[in-house]
Formats: sequence, C-alpha cells, structure tokens
Amino acid sequence: MSLLWGGLLLVSLLSARIGWAAEPRMAPTEQERSQTLILLHEPIVMLQTKYGSLDGAARVRLVHERLQAMAPGDLNSPVTLAKGTRVGQDSREFMVNGKRILVLLAGDLDEFDELTLDQAAERVRLRLDEVRIKYLELHSAPYLLKAVGKTLLASALFFGLVWLLQKGLRLVKKWLANRLLLQRGLIPHQWRQVAGNVEARLLSLLTLLLIFALTYGWLTYVLGLFPQTRAWSERLGDSLFTLCGDMLEGMISAMPGLVTVLLIIVITRFFIRMLAIVFDRIERGQFRVQGLHAETIGATRRLLSVVIWLFALTVAYPYLPGANSDAFKGISVFFGLMVTLGSAGIMNHAMSGLVLIYSRALRPGDLVQIGEVEGMVTELNALSTKLVTRQDHEVTLPNAVVVGGRVTNLTRLAGDKGVALLTKVTIGYDTPWRQVHAMLELAARRCQQLNQAEPPLVRQLNLQDWYVEYELQVRMKDGLLPAVAKTELHGHIQDVFNEFGVQIMSPNFIAQPEQAVLVARDHWYQAPAEAPAEARPAARQG
Repeated sequence: MSLLWGGLLLVSLLSARIGWAAEPRMAPTEQERSQTLILLHEPIVMLQTKYGSLDGAARVRLVHERLQAMAPGDLNSPVTLAKGTRVGQDSREFMVNGKRILVLLAGDLDEFDELTLDQAAERVRLRLDEVRIKYLELHSAPYLLKAVGKTLLASALFFGLVWLLQKGLRLVKKWLANRLLLQRGLIPHQWRQVAGNVEARLLSLLTLLLIFALTYGWLTYVLGLFPQTRAWSERLGDSLFTLCGDMLEGMISAMPGLVTVLLIIVITRFFIRMLAIVFDRIERGQFRVQGLHAETIGATRRLLSVVIWLFALTVAYPYLPGANSDAFKGISVFFGLMVTLGSAGIMNHAMSGLVLIYSRALRPGDLVQIGEVEGMVTELNALSTKLVTRQDHEVTLPNAVVVGGRVTNLTRLAGDKGVALLTKVTIGYDTPWRQVHAMLELAARRCQQLNQAEPPLVRQLNLQDWYVEYELQVRMKDGLLPAVAKTELHGHIQDVFNEFGVQIMSPNFIAQPEQAVLVARDHWYQAPAEAPAEARPAARQG
C-alpha cells in the first residue's frame, strides 16, 4: 500500500496558486508549510488549530497515515462531506467510501478569507476529489498510453513548426539579399544597405519569440497530460494568462497618458512649424524683428526648437507609462549624473558658440584671421568653428578658443569693394616718395587679381634710420584668398621697381652699396623661368 500511495503522498515545496483561499499560504513559513496538506504537488488545506492533543503538523501526518491505510478500490468513490462537532467546534469530515480521511474545524479558518466553514469545506472537497481523479489517471494504463501518444504527436508538431520557422527565416533573408542586389523595394538603395542588417536581426528576433511562444505552449500542453506534472502546467498557464492580463491592463491604463503625450507632441510640432514660417520671412527680409538678423536666424531657430522640445518633454514626462517607477527614476539619475560630469567643457564651447553667433563676429564665407590661423569660415556650429586655409587644409577650432583669442574679420566691412589686402616695402631716402607712390600704384593696376574699380592707397608708416616704410592697400576680387593675390602683386612690385631702377631695401642694411641692387630687365626671365608671349619681344629688344 505504501508503494501504491507513494505518488499521492509526495510533498511539494511549491507555494499555492493565485486565486486559492488563504488556507494554503501563498508564501508559507516553515511552520505553515509543515501544517499544509500537499498531495500530488497540490496544496489542499492548512490545518491551524489543535485537535485534541494534535497540532496542525500532527494532523497532517495523521491524514497521510489514513490515506496509506486505504484500499485501492476506495478511490473509485467520490469524496463526500459530513457535518459534525469536534472538541467543541463545528467540523466538516471528508469521507472516501465511508472512510474518514480529514477533519476541518472552524478554528482552521482565517478571518481574512471571509469564508464560512461550509464554503471552505466545499473548496477542500473539490481539491481532494481532483487529486483522487489524478491518482486514478496516474495508475490507468489506457490513459497513460493515450497521454504518451498525444505527447508524441504534439512534440512532432512542435519540432516541425520550429523547423519550418527556421527554414522560412533563411528563405526570407535570401529574398531580402536578392532584392538588395537588384536594388528593388520601396526603401532607397543607399538606405537599404544600412537597413539590411537591421531587417535581418528583427526577423531573427521575431522568429526567436515565436519559437519561445511555441515552446511555452508545448510545455504547458504536455505537462498537463500527466497527473504528476499537471500542477506545473496549470502554473505555466496561470503565469501566461496573468502576464497577458497585466500587459493588457497596463496598456489600457496607459492609454490616457499616451493620448496626452501625443497631444503635447502635436501641439509642439505645430508651434515649431509656426515659428519656422516666421523665421523664414525674417531671413528673406519680409519681416523685421528687433535683435534678430539674417545670419543669426538659423542658430535662433535651433536653440528655440531645443528649448521648446525640452519643455514639452518636461510636461509630458509624468504621463509616460512607468514614469513613477524605480527604473525611470534610476535612468533619470544616471543621465543627470552623465550630464553633470560631461557638461562643463561642452557647455563652455556651446556658450562660446552662442557668443560668436549672436555677436555676429563670424559667419560662413567670411575671410578671418584667428590667432595664427588665416582662412575662410566654412562651418560655424555649436561646439567648433572650421576654417579652410590657403594650403587647402581644414582647421577646427573649439569655440572657447575662438572667443578667448583675437578674431580679425577681413570680409565683414569689405562690402562690394572687396577684401582689403596690405603689403609693405622699405625704400631708401634717396628715392622720392612721390615716385614710390606712383610705382606701387602702377604695380597694383597691373595685378589681375585686384578690384581695379577701387583705387590703391599708399601710406608712409615709418621713417626709419636707413629707409622709409611704405604700405600699399588694395582690394581683392571676390572668392580669392589673400595669398593668391599677394603672390601676383609682389611679382608686379618687383618688376616695376626694377624697371625704374629703384632698390627695395630688404634685407636691412647699414651702408649704401656702390651699385644699386637691381635685376636688369633682360635677366628677368633667366632659366628655368620662361617669359610670357607678350613679354618676349621686349625681352629680345632688351
């Protein structure tokens, strides 16, 4: 008999299922576990009160002894209830084929269950009868053979579906690869190359989720076929339904908040588009606002967009699902810490960028000199400024460095005249200054890189001990770097001074040479230099 009832008397340490009465505790202590009657992994009832000299744990052991003493044929009879009085308390006795197996006393009830003795007894009777049927199935050869057959069929179907899913995944990936090679599809080809890996990974993840769902369903079904594991199957099913119910409940409860967030996003986008229309008109000169200029409109638009979106996010944050959860709070603290640690340098450059933009010191296309770097501004963003130098090199300067140094804008005041170009020469006192002025102006008129509509300007900067320092100011044509125009201008200055026999006093000297240091005209084009076509006759005449 002990072997016959061995399966029935297995004690499970699993907790009771959700939805049961509180007699079997959901999270029992060690003492409560010893007072709980568990048969075939099923918690039946917790016996709390004493029955004579027997405490709850002893009463559970007594039930086990009575079950072991029963004959196998007794289980063919259903569990019945009998009312009575024991040790001065109302009681309900559970009988199988006229044999008493359990006594439930009024003191075993918990006031928080809100159950009468009859209601609690009926629940216990149903659980005992369910265990009785499971035991009969467990020892029924036809039932077990049928369950094994269903298990094999379900397993074959399960593995077949898994194989089909994996094969289908390979075929879909191959089809997507062929469409990528043929450059077909709604997504542009250049985007398709980037999105190809994402599509493949998403399909693999979807296939994995489907396989997991099939595995979950297969386990639930197979475990439910056998009495020994039916409790596990019910727990799996209850867990799935509980999870789905919680997700559905969460989605429904989150709908008002999501609708509010959607309205905030729509209103914010509408407001930003209205601002964009206003800014476009200001940039085109159709509308004027004090303090806003065409060159600062782009930065102002981006800055206001960021501020408005941050404000919208702040307003929408409380309505996001899970905004009050510990996970959201932890993420907020993490990002706050990262911003605090990394924002010092970034904010320094960002604020410097705002200073450059709103002071209108620079703008793309300006020819500037920042420290030792001279070049054309190609990009002015929030953190750095990019210049292209005469060597065709791109130089990136942090905005904090630009603001901290001297910025010379060669383009801002040029207007239609062109960028001012300056060069200096030193000439001895034995040369009339009026002749020097005329020669410098002549050299400027010969230069093709200059704006000839603007007359050259000559200044005498210094009267040194050995020579006079002259400065020539001219205007370049648009789109040129100073180095290009200076190269041609310096060549014409040397030619003109050689033509008129005037020595340029560089490098410095302290004694007048016996002969003027000049280059004769017929030596201007010494090898390997070649004279241009218009200069060759003059060279032969010389």
